[in-house]
Amino acid sequence: MVVLVAVTAQRLGELVLAQRNTRRLLARDAYEVGASHYPFIVTLHAAWLASLWWFGWDRPVSLSWLAVFVVLQLLRVWVIATLGARWTTRIIILPDAPLVRRGPYRFISHPNYAVVVAEIAVLPLAFGLVGLAVVFSILNALVLWVRIRAEGRGLSTIAPAGAQP
Repeated sequence: MVVLVAVTAQRLGELVLAQRNTRRLLARDAYEVGASHYPFIVTLHAAWLASLWWFGWDRPVSLSWLAVFVVLQLLRVWVIATLGARWTTRIIILPDAPLVRRGPYRFISHPNYAVVVAEIAVLPLAFGLVGLAVVFSILNALVLWVRIRAEGRGLSTIAPAGAQP
């Protein structure tokens, strides 16, 4: 249960940070793209967390899977720190800003999405909830397919074709 409290608190804190960053970016003449799919992302993540609470609150936690999840959280922090004030849960385009190419973005185009893909599977596995890991991984893949395409279209208006943050 401690793990679920920590993850819930982390996610709520990240939402506050993301909202603050979004407001600041929009005040700098940034604009949002792909907003129509955002409610699906919020619903998916809320359902994932609620399912973990429902099915996992009283289950033992695998320390091996939990260790993997902790490493993922360190990667998450690295992504957020790298993007700084540009990190948000929405797709916000800041037209005059160069794409971020440092930190984990030196290695892969979408490090935040890679972390989320792994988290969606790993945390349920830490509770022995293989079915939740599979179901939410499939749903997340569908949402990310839409999101990455929307982000690519938005960024193509300010960057060379195919460039990603």
